[in-house]
Amino acid sequence: MSAAEILSILLVVAAIAALMVGYPVALTLAGISLAFAFLGDALGLMNFAILGALPQRIYGVMTNDVLMALPMFVFMGVMLEQSRIAEDLLERVGRLFGRLRGGLGFAVVLVGALLAASTGIVGATAVTMGLIMLPAMLRHGYDPRLAAGTVAASATLAQIVPPSTVLVVLGDQLNIAYQAAQLAQGTFAPNVVSVGDLFAGALGPGLLLVVLYLAYIALIAWLKPQSAPAVTATATPIGSLIEALLAPVVLIVAVLGSILFGIATPTEAASVGAVGAILLAWRRTPIRALLRPVAEKTTQITAMIFLILIGATLFSLVFRALGGDDMVSRALMHLPGGTGGAVLVVMLVIFLLGFVMDAFEIVFVVVPIVAPALLKLPGIDPVWLGIMMAVNLQTSYLHPPLGPTLFYLRGVAPPEITTRHIYVGVIPFVLIQLFALLVLWFWPGLATALPHAFYGR
Repeated sequence: MSAAEILSILLVVAAIAALMVGYPVALTLAGISLAFAFLGDALGLMNFAILGALPQRIYGVMTNDVLMALPMFVFMGVMLEQSRIAEDLLERVGRLFGRLRGGLGFAVVLVGALLAASTGIVGATAVTMGLIMLPAMLRHGYDPRLAAGTVAASATLAQIVPPSTVLVVLGDQLNIAYQAAQLAQGTFAPNVVSVGDLFAGALGPGLLLVVLYLAYIALIAWLKPQSAPAVTATATPIGSLIEALLAPVVLIVAVLGSILFGIATPTEAASVGAVGAILLAWRRTPIRALLRPVAEKTTQITAMIFLILIGATLFSLVFRALGGDDMVSRALMHLPGGTGGAVLVVMLVIFLLGFVMDAFEIVFVVVPIVAPALLKLPGIDPVWLGIMMAVNLQTSYLHPPLGPTLFYLRGVAPPEITTRHIYVGVIPFVLIQLFALLVLWFWPGLATALPHAFYGR
């Protein structure tokens, strides 16, 4: 191992250590990368002039057609959150299922899936369901651990169910890595992996997680009836329920349908979703009262994502200049177990990094390093790899101690819900997600069948 490669390892270690201390992600990545670039230049291990490529890379990020969909998907989710459409849906579905043992838990999971497919934002879903459903579940005698775990896990469905913002950025990074891998192998007309491929590939695993969550709640309700009792609830008229379901379902069909059937690109579909969210909100709230707070929150979220991406771009540039990408490629190719062993190690690394980094940070920092090397190996379908990463990344939102969903929930939970309740309550759902990864490992068609049907992959 060369001195430059040792320095690239120290770069990664220093970045993770700084993140664990609690420094801001984007500034940490950029600052440590600059420091190591100066150090590498001073030691003669790299040329600082290579950073002259950074402005062009940032310009490429800002003009990326795929990433232009992000602000509009975020706007759509924030508008639905602020217009209280999600609250209405939760209340009505809760009344429908509440009379079943475990019914409120079923309602949380099903509404979480609907909100995931119409907002794509984990934080918005966690806060909305935490404010409405947690007090209701506690009031009717649900075990605090089951209540907290169900709400937290259901909120993270927004990370895997399209149009997840994480899938958008993962699709962009994976496409860059896939084309780089093909060019390195002498393919000068490379294939692409689109966001539409990942959206189609994520539908099966997303539904699998919903079914597994429901099965777990049903099992607890059967084994420990006192943990998930039936409640006396006012009947919900079918017409009222259909009215509440109609808005998000129409929006989901308009956005996902237009992408999956090739009618619109993700960016065009995101604009349809943004306009649709405005029209749905208009029916309930004066739109002028909503536009300013929605625009401000959308700007904050979008700026955070792009600032992390710029810091990660600088990080990957310095890492490659130090020869880190070649080192990773050699290491993965020589692991015992061949292709399977390499994928298993990367999945383990992503899972462990989820304890200290969130999904966006892992996508922007880790995927550009490991994905090109993995995609050079025989037998790896890029869509399958992307969905495996996405399901794995979902756990970074959920598992203790630093899962963002846990903090969202802690901020809105009633006083009876302690941090211990939340941490213990999510553990079974983390195990369920790991089981879903195992299913994907042995049944890759769950992720690749729909992309093949829609796009001939």
